[in-house]
Amino acid sequence: MYEPTEGEILLKNKSLKLYTKDVFDKLYLVVFQDFKLFSYSIKDNITSGLDGDTRKAEDTLKKTDLFERVEKMPKRIETVIYQRTKESGAEISCGKAQKLAILRALYKDSPIVILDEPTAALDPKSESEIYENFNNLVKNKTTIFISYRMNSCKFCDDTIVMDNGEIIERGHHDSLVKGVVYNQMWNAQAKYYL
Repeated sequence: MYEPTEGEILLKNKSLKLYTKDVFDKLYLVVFQDFKLFSYSIKDNITSGLDGDTRKAEDTLKKTDLFERVEKMPKRIETVIYQRTKESGAEISCGKAQKLAILRALYKDSPIVILDEPTAALDPKSESEIYENFNNLVKNKTTIFISYRMNSCKFCDDTIVMDNGEIIERGHHDSLVKGVVYNQMWNAQAKYYL
């Protein structure tokens, strides 16, 4: 939440300077590439210290293919992940962990979602599986997606290509792939997505 070096950022026609941290916490939910999960239950990892509503956590979980996997675990949504004291928790893959991190953000149900390379540790196929259903996960929310992987841009309504802090191309994937810089990046990475 740094001050801009030039101009100002407005939210609902008001300068961001006029908003409190509490307002920001309610407005935004962020998933970083270096997220952390805790050796607690799957439910607690999804609700992340909020109200702990089991039904809402299960409804959030049902938005992905994780729900079927969790239903097969010994304690279902109450299953502890990783090692916790003397109790051995369930191990989950990096892809499943990243899905849980995204679900944690969605559980919060803020109107603005910011994703900073949320699938950076996934292989291209696993990443593609997440993005195929992503619009359903974040529907009716403004989503800002930061990525160096061009496959993640295919489902975006508007993509901005930046270089040295400047916008150099902007548009939908279908038009940008006919351009210059985006096209070069897409072609350099496309072999991993086919």
